[in-house]
Amino acid sequence: MNYEKEYNFVVNFLNKLNIQTTLFNIDEDEAPKFDLGLRETIYDKDIYKKFFSSFPSTGKPNTIYHINDKFLCQYFVIQLPNDPGTYFMAGPYTDFILTDEVLLKLADQYNLSPQIFAQLKKYYTRIPFIKDKEYLLSLFMTFGESLWDGVDNYSIEKVNPNTFDYYDPATNNEKIKKESPILVMNTLEARYKKENDLFQAVSKGLMHKAELYMLNNRISTMETRLNDPIRDIKNYTIILKTVLRLAAEQGKVHPIYIDALSSQCAKQIEAITSIQSGLQLQMDMVKEYCLLVKKHSSNNYSLPVQRVITYIDTDLTADLSLKALSDSLNINPSYLSTLFKKETGMTLTNYVNKKRIEHAVYLLSSTDMQIQNIAQYCGIPDVNYFTKIFKKVMNKTPSEFKEEIR
Repeated sequence: MNYEKEYNFVVNFLNKLNIQTTLFNIDEDEAPKFDLGLRETIYDKDIYKKFFSSFPSTGKPNTIYHINDKFLCQYFVIQLPNDPGTYFMAGPYTDFILTDEVLLKLADQYNLSPQIFAQLKKYYTRIPFIKDKEYLLSLFMTFGESLWDGVDNYSIEKVNPNTFDYYDPATNNEKIKKESPILVMNTLEARYKKENDLFQAVSKGLMHKAELYMLNNRISTMETRLNDPIRDIKNYTIILKTVLRLAAEQGKVHPIYIDALSSQCAKQIEAITSIQSGLQLQMDMVKEYCLLVKKHSSNNYSLPVQRVITYIDTDLTADLSLKALSDSLNINPSYLSTLFKKETGMTLTNYVNKKRIEHAVYLLSSTDMQIQNIAQYCGIPDVNYFTKIFKKVMNKTPSEFKEEIR
């Protein structure tokens, strides 16, 4: 395979979108379940061999097939060069939201049983929804150029459902299983695995990974549980908030920070007025919790240092001297000073000053408060001493900093 790098790139790209990729040979005895097990539930496992038996006649070389099937899913299929009978398949995915009305029409068209319909609903929660389908087409066009040395050496063909799904559910209804939990089990297992991936990403503050999860697992692909779509998305967002809260706890963030963000999110959830605003809030929540973990995780700190840092963040106006903090923790001041310097890389005094000046920068940037008032809000009542510390940290006075902002 002289296109290994390009092939691996395409596979990794599609996997990031949660689009399944399948590599198979039509001469093998075991045909792949390219549809995540949908047809096995409706028919039986032997159906896949019947589907792939038609590939020699339709799998022309130097051709990218864009397939739409009878079950409203899409695929890309390519017969790989220099390897007769070997195909690369990407899918299933959808490019529109499958509502209950659409699925009911599908079930009625193919005379599917109520039991199958219940499983069908859960199945589609597992299928990625690709809103901007053009970039997928661009990906495969670029892949085609790599496979066949240029844009002029290959073609793209659309395959309609009747060609791909020649096996008609409506005329073979006697083979439809009355009930099988396999599809539901597979779907739920996949969903909980993805939620665990999100949990792990947030607990480590990996925003890019958590955002990628959200982009590929939008609430629009989840099953409808109520007749009120707004209440539905609110409920799913509440579930997401719970997952995020637990992830932050796993990331060793003190409950005082988690509770503040959780309360804020709870108010925003109840203020959701549309599906779109709910989706945006979900993405914002994931970002906020990742930032929370990155800012306040105490994974690398011992319990005494964790408590000191939390105490400082809770009230900058308190007495944050070494003596006061060691007394509050009932720890020897010399021991606490050494431990804090070892774990944070700075003295306790410098850390407190850094936090106070960070807060001063925020107040100077976002309010019109007088400098002497800002000094008090930062726990330094003496404005001259406040100015001295500010200049030491920021290399400019508070007045000079405020003037630059203006």
